[in-house]
Amino acid sequence: MNRSDKLKAGKLDVDAALVRQLLQDQFPEFSGLPVEPLEDDGWDNWTFRLGAHHKVRLPSDAAYAAQAEKEFVWLPRLAPHLPLVIPKPVALGRPNAHFPWSWSIYEWIEGAPLGRQAELDRNRLAWDLAGFLKAVWGTHHAGGPTPGAHNFQRGGDVIDVYGPEARAALSKLAGIIDLEGALGVLDRAAASAFKGDPVWVHGDIAVSNLLMRDRRLAAVIDFGSSAVGDPACDLVITWLYFGGESRAKFRDAVAVDEACWARARAWALWKAAIVMAANSPVHPDETPPIEVIETVVGEHRQQFS
Repeated sequence: MNRSDKLKAGKLDVDAALVRQLLQDQFPEFSGLPVEPLEDDGWDNWTFRLGAHHKVRLPSDAAYAAQAEKEFVWLPRLAPHLPLVIPKPVALGRPNAHFPWSWSIYEWIEGAPLGRQAELDRNRLAWDLAGFLKAVWGTHHAGGPTPGAHNFQRGGDVIDVYGPEARAALSKLAGIIDLEGALGVLDRAAASAFKGDPVWVHGDIAVSNLLMRDRRLAAVIDFGSSAVGDPACDLVITWLYFGGESRAKFRDAVAVDEACWARARAWALWKAAIVMAANSPVHPDETPPIEVIETVVGEHRQQFS
């Protein structure tokens, strides 16, 4: 997400000068390295390249303040069990007079965010991503954080947490979308409550968090929304990026039950509805919200009508 959109939304302004000040205060061994802002650094954080081998991430709002410490504790424990590279924390910065929240230094990971490159083999991507998610879900989770405000309830019950907000947003789109079908998606999710054992979830599988190298998925970043809960939230990429054959390949490879897909459709519908109703910025490489809504409602009607 670009800088102007974040500032318009009221995010705390962070620049390279502030990062250099924080490094000088807390990690002087890094203070002589160049600091450069990344052009596209997501929504939850400000991210800066630090020399050739590191990056600095700082929360853009109090809502994301707990994520740095969570990642610092848990990413080293998750990494040995996963088939792809994930961020490696190097140091945890603390709040001070210059910045109000914890922040992090990580090793730099080479790669470019997933886009819609014509030469990309999406079927292979679907297989690789599904394998990564199954490894995340299968990693030992004792003591892991439960869904809550720290991760916007990813891994929680989508209807309990976001059902009212989803219905309110959908009502604003009446006449533009198939409202009856959309409400049916939510009703089906409510009847498909998660009854399995909780698992680790990434919580934000989106194109900006999937790094490609040599046209293969090489790394998955930004575990700020991770928790231990229902894996349905990790499947929204099904409609945000995949389509046709690659969507079918992804569905087959993740091999979850129909109840999980019903909850996943509700996650996708909720997010698309609130973004569309508020006319919020949309990542250019993700499927537009109206298309997400039409697709998940169409799938629901095909299965249950």
